[in-house]
Amino acid sequence: MKWLTLISFIFLLSSARSRNLQRTARDAEHKSPIAHRFKDLKEETFKAVAMVTFAQYLQRCSYDGLSKLVKDVVDMAHKCVANEDAPECSKPLPSIVLDEICQVDKLRDSYGDMADCCAKADPERNHCFLSHKVHQPDFVPPYERPAADVICKEYKDQRVQLLGHFVYTVARRNPFLHAPVILGLAAEYENALKTCCSESDVGACLDEKVQQTSAMRKRAKQIDAKQKHECHVLEKYGERTFQANKLARMSQKYPKAPFEGLVKMVHDVKEVYKECCEGDMLECMDDWSELVTSLCSKEDVISSKVKPCCELPVLERTKCILKADFDDKPDNLPSLVERYVENKEVCQSYEPNHDEFLSQFLYEYARRHPEFSTELILRITKGYETLLDKCCKSDNAADCYGNAVEELNKEIKETEDVVKTNCELFNTHGETEFLKGILVRYTKKMPQVSADTLLEMGKKMTAVGKECCNLPEEKRMSCSEHYLNIIIGDMCKKQESSPINDQVSQCCNELYSYRRPCFTAMGVDTKYVPPPFDPMMFNFDDNMCNAPPAEREAGQLKLLINLIKRKPQMTEEQIKTIAGGFTAMMDKCCKQADVDSCLGEE
Repeated sequence: MKWLTLISFIFLLSSARSRNLQRTARDAEHKSPIAHRFKDLKEETFKAVAMVTFAQYLQRCSYDGLSKLVKDVVDMAHKCVANEDAPECSKPLPSIVLDEICQVDKLRDSYGDMADCCAKADPERNHCFLSHKVHQPDFVPPYERPAADVICKEYKDQRVQLLGHFVYTVARRNPFLHAPVILGLAAEYENALKTCCSESDVGACLDEKVQQTSAMRKRAKQIDAKQKHECHVLEKYGERTFQANKLARMSQKYPKAPFEGLVKMVHDVKEVYKECCEGDMLECMDDWSELVTSLCSKEDVISSKVKPCCELPVLERTKCILKADFDDKPDNLPSLVERYVENKEVCQSYEPNHDEFLSQFLYEYARRHPEFSTELILRITKGYETLLDKCCKSDNAADCYGNAVEELNKEIKETEDVVKTNCELFNTHGETEFLKGILVRYTKKMPQVSADTLLEMGKKMTAVGKECCNLPEEKRMSCSEHYLNIIIGDMCKKQESSPINDQVSQCCNELYSYRRPCFTAMGVDTKYVPPPFDPMMFNFDDNMCNAPPAEREAGQLKLLINLIKRKPQMTEEQIKTIAGGFTAMMDKCCKQADVDSCLGEE
């Protein structure tokens, strides 16, 4: 049985039934979805989440413009709470939101082709709107903090509007960030204002909080990218891969939690993610809150680490739970070798129910190895499955799978070596040389990609080195493979509409957990034919001397990329020689009065 069917039996029997029955009972109890969610969330939270929803779809609209749409939806909620039998009150919430958007005056003038989405029927209409979200909107101006006295007066006199502006700003900048996280950030922002506005030196306090606000914005971007990536996994690889990845992560984080409890939680997380990924933030917020409440009701069984989080106000719990440390492993966990390798009866347990057996293996392996990435744990589980598929058909199955440890150790060694090698390079040679090394390798792998895109990708990979290689060794693998998978996922998404080469296509079509090793092992694209020589690719003038340092460095790195595009087969030694000569030329010519003449001669 293939990996795509992994853990389906347990999920379908023990979890889907309970969650779906809850949802069916709830939907039968509430004739009106909008009235149901309004009563659950209460008016202030409902308004805030409605603002998140509209701001993520209509990123160019003003706060005042979106406030009118929010008011329309809130008015309708009040009407439906009073009379759930009113005709329009039975409509699904996403349809209500999109109907409002499609009534916006001059929608096409601001959003172009996005207006065509309104002609589609649901759910295609929603998928169309989701595809028009701009991940990194350059049209959103940077945030400017009001003066200390102004912000405190506004907080005192117009608290809801001030926090509404904050929610609006974060949502339109991060269109894939889920509502529970955004409202958690708003609660954090309000706590900072409460603290500072009661201080004698408000400005100094706020200046101190600026660092925290900056860190908050960085964290929002990271969570936005992570949640966008997880939605991509759910969409491209399906529910079972998503759940397997979540089961591995939760087993690492909550190693004392019972298997059945984690499987149920994973299924519930998947159900809520489906709502969040579809942009249905009102249902996302309500059901996520229910999920967190459920987790907190079992904190003694799940993990002692979440107890402080569960004592916080509801909106602040999500961030705390996401950031909480891994719990300590239970003492005296038995060896897995005895149960899964030395046991002569493995095939008798495996063959009647592959899925339940492999789910247990995944859980047991992950809870013993918090230092491994979830992707590695999925590869190990897949490797074990492949081995059992082969061995359980042989005459001497126990001898056949008796070398499982040696086989699986090869997978572990590959991942450990990649992390060790790259972190040594980063920590020994620094960011600039590390970036150059990445650009050389990846330009050879995919020379068809533009210099700008390769440089952007190289900088993201270098940021992964900076983020992960400074962590304790036991956290490096999980950190680096997680972020690299996000970068690879973004590139593979682009590859779908603009194919790069056969190698990239092959890696992007690999199983989720095998994409990163595939890209790492990828060699020079031997089918690539360099384009005709273009002198403008190597245009040297005095701008290279006069430009700001960052711009000058980017220009030099693009020259390196274009050089490798011309000669992808160049050796490391040849590249070093040419790069050294180029640096010497620039050092010499940038000191001359006539820079252009010097560059021409050189």
